[in-house]
Amino acid sequence: MTDAPVQVTAGDPARSAAAAVTAAWHDHWSRLIGLLIGQFARPDLAEDAVSDAFESAAKHWPADGVPTNPGAWLLTAARRRVIDRLRSESVLRRKEPLMVVDDEMRALAAAAVDPGAHVADEQLRLVFACCHPALAPDDRVALTLRFVVGLSTGEIARLLLVQETAMAARLTRAKKRLASSGIPFATPPAARLDERLDVVATVVYLAFTSGYQPGVGPVALRVDLGDEAIRLLRVLDGLLPGRGVVRALLALLLLQHSRRDTRLDAQGQLVLLPDQDRGRWHRDEIAEAVGLLASLGTGPVEPLGPAARTADPEAHDVEVDRSAHRTGALAQEYRLQALIAAEHATAPTADDTRWDVIAALYAELEALTGSPVVRLARAVAVAEASGPQAGLSLLDGLDDALPRHHRVPAVRAELLSRAGHPAAAAAAYRRALTLVTSPAERTYLESRLSALNES
Repeated sequence: MTDAPVQVTAGDPARSAAAAVTAAWHDHWSRLIGLLIGQFARPDLAEDAVSDAFESAAKHWPADGVPTNPGAWLLTAARRRVIDRLRSESVLRRKEPLMVVDDEMRALAAAAVDPGAHVADEQLRLVFACCHPALAPDDRVALTLRFVVGLSTGEIARLLLVQETAMAARLTRAKKRLASSGIPFATPPAARLDERLDVVATVVYLAFTSGYQPGVGPVALRVDLGDEAIRLLRVLDGLLPGRGVVRALLALLLLQHSRRDTRLDAQGQLVLLPDQDRGRWHRDEIAEAVGLLASLGTGPVEPLGPAARTADPEAHDVEVDRSAHRTGALAQEYRLQALIAAEHATAPTADDTRWDVIAALYAELEALTGSPVVRLARAVAVAEASGPQAGLSLLDGLDDALPRHHRVPAVRAELLSRAGHPAAAAAAYRRALTLVTSPAERTYLESRLSALNES
């Protein structure tokens, strides 16, 4: 593959090429898939072709040099693979031109945007297309995380707390359904965008979460996914203004993202929230999020200074509308999560955190969602507010509900240690170490177990 112009990078060619492939994956993955689907209307072939193109880049770029236009090189390689497959299926009857031109990506984009021109952002257009209501909700989420975010099957499985084999089957089923059923893989008309809004919001949230969920590789966090998720929400808020689910989620993500510079130390190890340098949190983002919460009718009043923080927990109580339609219920879920995040973000110090308020909000959230993950977080808050034994009582049954979630035994270990049961705590830490996949989290758990053994 040498028809695209190349530039030979200085230093170690293999290392430079590997870095270029990684950067191209982040910059071009979803764009390439969107362009190929727009041209060929075959989502199944598009993903395989783009994956093959990246494999080819990893093989050729160390020897040939990194192309001047990596996106165009990858597009050409991927288009060739789609065309080869179509020829083998006897669908394509004429030879397609294979030469790359520098503006090829722009030309293809212009040709492909017509049906969804009312959604100007290419990434968001692809998200809406993936969230077709003819697909099962879980399949839509998984497919979008694969096509738009470029997560691996294993990463999506860990994010959704399912077995990797089950996730692989889910993705295969969704792609086959798209390919065989004639479902139009396109942006819905403007009047029907709201029908997909819940799933779109869920996908954006999970994309953000994947960036802050410590991975199995050397990169502990991916702040770029957080940046992109927030950007997409801002675009979505402009496209569909005033939607509660979008505003609540934007508030939540801004609050979580505001701590990005303090989540890792200089050695790349995880820094827990109480130990983070609050002076480095992005206060402008916290203020914007608090303003969004206030606009939704709930949230702290003037919460950015100690004098303005009310001591009355009832000021943060939220009435849950049990009859809310799905978008309203999801907006309420995100709003409760954002209120919890706001309590952390607006506390002047870790010791000032109002754990009783947070525990009450988690109780509301658990009543709304029935989520075992929420129960786990609630157990932590209750332990902080009322002592470790109260938190431990909330962990009953979570091992069965979350059998592959290392944080269940990790939380149990911490609470057992605080309650004065070191042997049981050590056993729970060892159990957590059999389940954890992230190197950063493994290091943290090992340090806690070591400290326990030395005490």
